[in-house]
Amino acid sequence: MAETSDIYEKVMEVARRRGFVWPSSEIYGSIAGFIDYGPLGAMLKRNVENLWRSFYVFQEGYYEIECPTVGNEAIFVASGHVKEFADKMVQCPHCGEYLRADHIAEENGIHNAGTLSAEALQAALYQLPCPSCKEPLGETGVFAFNLMFETTIGPGSQRKGYLRPETAQGIFTDFSRLLRFYRDKLPFGAVQIGKSYRNEISPRQGMIRLREFSQAEAEIFVHPECKDHPAFHRYADYMAPLLTIARQLDGQEPAAITMREAVDEGLVANEYVAYYIALTHQILTGIGVDPAKLRFRQHLIDERAHYAADCWDAEVYSGRFGWVEIVGIADRTNYDLRSHAGHSGTSMTVFIPYDEPKRVVKRRIVADMGVLGPRYRGKAKAIADALAASEPGEDGARVTVDGEEFFIPADLYQIREEEVEVRGEEVMPHVIEPSYGIDRMIYVALEHSYAEEEVEGEIRKVLRLPPAVAPIQVAVFPLMNRDGLDTVAQTITERLTQCRILAQYDDSGAIGRRYRRQDEIGTPFAVTVDYDTLEDNTVTVRDRDSMEQVRVPIERLSEILSALISGTTTFRELRA
Repeated sequence: MAETSDIYEKVMEVARRRGFVWPSSEIYGSIAGFIDYGPLGAMLKRNVENLWRSFYVFQEGYYEIECPTVGNEAIFVASGHVKEFADKMVQCPHCGEYLRADHIAEENGIHNAGTLSAEALQAALYQLPCPSCKEPLGETGVFAFNLMFETTIGPGSQRKGYLRPETAQGIFTDFSRLLRFYRDKLPFGAVQIGKSYRNEISPRQGMIRLREFSQAEAEIFVHPECKDHPAFHRYADYMAPLLTIARQLDGQEPAAITMREAVDEGLVANEYVAYYIALTHQILTGIGVDPAKLRFRQHLIDERAHYAADCWDAEVYSGRFGWVEIVGIADRTNYDLRSHAGHSGTSMTVFIPYDEPKRVVKRRIVADMGVLGPRYRGKAKAIADALAASEPGEDGARVTVDGEEFFIPADLYQIREEEVEVRGEEVMPHVIEPSYGIDRMIYVALEHSYAEEEVEGEIRKVLRLPPAVAPIQVAVFPLMNRDGLDTVAQTITERLTQCRILAQYDDSGAIGRRYRRQDEIGTPFAVTVDYDTLEDNTVTVRDRDSMEQVRVPIERLSEILSALISGTTTFRELRA
């Protein structure tokens, strides 16, 4: 296995050389925080996204939507991003480099630096060296830097806009239409995969911290008093390593526990959060993450958003970067819908009918418009409406209209009590949000899949990517590029691609070199056409990980490879 100390360089060397990931606009001098996905990287990315869809769209039944990556300013004022979406920044007084203050502190052993105030960070950085020039940072000031990319919409800079910093807001602004699409019933959810943008201060972590990146987010709208997942049985006995707040404070390692126990013991807030912890564990291990290097860390009280009922990060261990957040799973309560409702004036509630209508006594305040009209003229109607929603005192009621306060004496209105039939209530849903960083998922999948081993006196480099996400699923080789072997191999390649198996024909170089080339890019299976094929119509299928081979008839090849790729058959079973 590759040494962890230089695993990043080895993985990225293969990624660049083989066409997974390249520096963006390299011929003009690439800029940190932007990458290009080459032919194999783009296919790997699509496969990871489609694996995610297989869970959230096909298994969970949440439909996918697609919203613009540019939004007008009002969206991000309501979401809080304009005011709050900032990181603490420092400028080195020696070299002038702008740096993220909490990252420098974290790299020098100061834990949870992101929760420190600007003053506390300033004190912590005083003696620390600048990562660029190595000079002490001294008394340079720490200040906030908003991470959103600002733009203008239309000519004349009349409307300010922003590139979205997350995909979630489009789902929230579409809430009313989504509610009608799901026939006005809870729970329901919507998902979105797409680009997001954050103007990172000093991205120095390759694919881990990008300025343009892909997210896959689900927003699941649930009744605030019913957070029992209807399919919780699916994951009730699923075990995942949980690093709770208590275990963090005690300096303990994560403990593997079932989701049922986690909810019953109060470690996880509710079944929805626990359900998506388990589902996330299944997805991450499905793309090639080592289960021994995966944990779910609960947000500490001082790092959790004030509106969140519970929040967990799926963290994966990297040989270069340590524990890296890959997925965030949060119960965001009704913060987002409440904020957008307040700013837009649009209702963000769901009518929940009662099983049986209820008879209740309601108080109604009725203004005497005969007096109120002449006295307040054009504002009389607005005052009457405000009065109807007020809580009057003994002498009268105080109401505010257009920023102006009015006192309405008690003799200008009547309070009536009426018994009415109530068929249900308006409820503002709570939101469960699993948010996935696709680019980070791809990097840790590459790192954890990368291996080196000595075979016949030379080093074999191999990416042990699961077949479901490998960019090329099957390589097809003619043993020799003559005697009709190449024609048979090309025909097999065409048949496999017609069966939706991504196959690559390769006749370049010695057969051993071709195996090594495919091993290095993660191709799980190779089919070799040899002279025996011409006699008995069979081919050799080779398994990447064990390097074992088995002969199978050509007429069953598509069926066998489909089963191997889907996981319904293993190579060991094939050889039995």
